Amino acid sequence: MDTKKYCLHLLVALVAATMVGCGGGGGGSAPSIAPPPPPPPPPTASAAAAFGTVTAIANDSITVNGVAYGTTAAAFTVDGAVGIQADLGLGDVVLVRGSLDAAGNTGTADTVIFNDVVDGAIFGIDRTGGLITVLNQIVKVNAETTFGGSVPMGSLAGLSAADIIEVSGFEKPSGEIAATRIELKSTPGELEVTGVVSNLDSANSLFMINSLVVDYSAAQLRDFDSGSIADGDRVEAKGDNLGANGELLATSVEFKGGVISGDSGDRLEVEGFISRFSSSADFDVATQPVITDGQTTFTGGVAADLALNVKVEVEGTLDANGVLVATKVDIRRAKVVRVTADVDSVDAANNSFVVLGIVIAVDELTRIEDKSSADIEPLTLNQINAGDYVEVRGSEDPGGSADIIAAILEREDQDNEAILQGFVAAVNDPALEILGVTISTTGAIFRDVDDTPLTATQFFAQVNVGTLVKARGLETSDTALTATEVELELEQ
Repeated sequence: MDTKKYCLHLLVALVAATMVGCGGGGGGSAPSIAPPPPPPPPPTASAAAAFGTVTAIANDSITVNGVAYGTTAAAFTVDGAVGIQADLGLGDVVLVRGSLDAAGNTGTADTVIFNDVVDGAIFGIDRTGGLITVLNQIVKVNAETTFGGSVPMGSLAGLSAADIIEVSGFEKPSGEIAATRIELKSTPGELEVTGVVSNLDSANSLFMINSLVVDYSAAQLRDFDSGSIADGDRVEAKGDNLGANGELLATSVEFKGGVISGDSGDRLEVEGFISRFSSSADFDVATQPVITDGQTTFTGGVAADLALNVKVEVEGTLDANGVLVATKVDIRRAKVVRVTADVDSVDAANNSFVVLGIVIAVDELTRIEDKSSADIEPLTLNQINAGDYVEVRGSEDPGGSADIIAAILEREDQDNEAILQGFVAAVNDPALEILGVTISTTGAIFRDVDDTPLTATQFFAQVNVGTLVKARGLETSDTALTATEVELELEQ
C-alpha cells in the first residue's frame, strides 16, 4: 500500500467532513456567522454662519452664540479693513462664516467680520435712563453692556459729553441701539453710523438715519445693486466731519442689506431683536426671516413670550427661500439682577457658584471677563475661587435650578463694598429681602429712581413685593447686607 497516497486521501476526507459540519447545509448544524457591517462614515461638518456677541476669546478661537469657532486660518475684517483677532473684545457683535460640526458644539471660522454701529462724540448722557446720544443715535446702556478697559470705572459713570466712543450692539426696530460693548477712543477718527435710510431726498442728496441727516453729495456709493439709495435700505455711512447744521458729510455710503445670508442647507445662528412679528411661527430677527414648527424647542420662555422687540437667539437651517427654519429659540429675558461681592464657593463641575448665599449659574452664553490685576484671558469658572471679588449681571432663573442665570461675570480687584440689585421678595421696615438676602437699611441714604434723596418713610411708601431695588453696603454674613445706600430702580 502507498502510505503517502492513503494519508492524502484521509486528509481530504477529514477536511470535507469538517466543511459539511460547519456549513449549515444539514439539520442540526451550527449557523454561519456573517461579518459585521462596516462602521458608518463619521459625520461631516456643514457650512455655517453666526451673527452674535463674542462671549469668549482664546488664543485660537472665539465663542459666538455659545459655539467656539477655531480662528487659526480665519481672515478678520474690522470696520471694512483687514484686522486681527486682537482687535476684538468681549461683547463685540460679529458675523462668523465657516463650518460647524455635526453636534453643533464647535466650528471653524473662515472669516470674521466686525462693524461698529456708531462711532463718534457723545452729545448727551442720561445716566438715570442709561442713554447716550452719539451722532443723533440713541444708545441704550444696560446690564448686557461691557465697557472696554479704556473706560474709567468700567461703567457709564466714566463717560462724559464730548468723549469719542465706538459702540457695538444690536439695532432695535425703534432705531435705538442696545449697546453690547463701548470703547473710549483717545483721538477722533472717522465718524460712522449704521442704520435704515428714511426721508430720502435724492434731488438734494440727503437722507436720514433715525434723527441724523446724512449729506451724501460727495460720497462714494458702494454695493448698491441698483446703483442708487432707496428708503428702507440698511446702510453704513462714514465721514470725517459734520456740517453747519449737524449733518454728517458722508465720504462713503455702503449698502449693508441683511446682517446674515447663506445657501440652502446652511446652519445659521442669529442673535438680535425681533424686528417683524406676524406670529410665533413667523417673524424676523435682525432682518433674517424665521419660521418655527412643532420640532422647535424654546428656552428662557415659551413661544407665547415672542413679540416685537423681544431679544432672542435662533438656531436652525436655511431653506431654499432664504428662511431660517428654527430648531431652537432662546428667549433673552431682561438682565436686571446685579450682585457684587466676594465668592462664597464654586461648583465648576455643575457650572455654578455662590455669592451672598445666592446660587448663580453660568452657561455657554455667559460672558466671563477678568478685570482684576491678574488679567487672565480667557477666564473660566475653573479659575475663579472662593474669596474672589466679582460682579454678576443677569436674570432670575425661571427654571429654578439656580437663583440667577449670569449674562456677564466679571472678576475685579478686591473691594469691601457689596451691591445687590433685584426684586423685593419681602418688606419688613426697616429691612428688605431680595433673593434670600436680608438687607438692613437703618442709617442708610435713600434715593428715588432719578437719584433724588428720599426719607426712609418716603422710600418704604413706594416699596412693595416686586419693586426693583439696589442696595450698597457691607456684607455682614453669607445672606445679610447692611446698606449704606438704597435706591429705587427702573426695570430697563
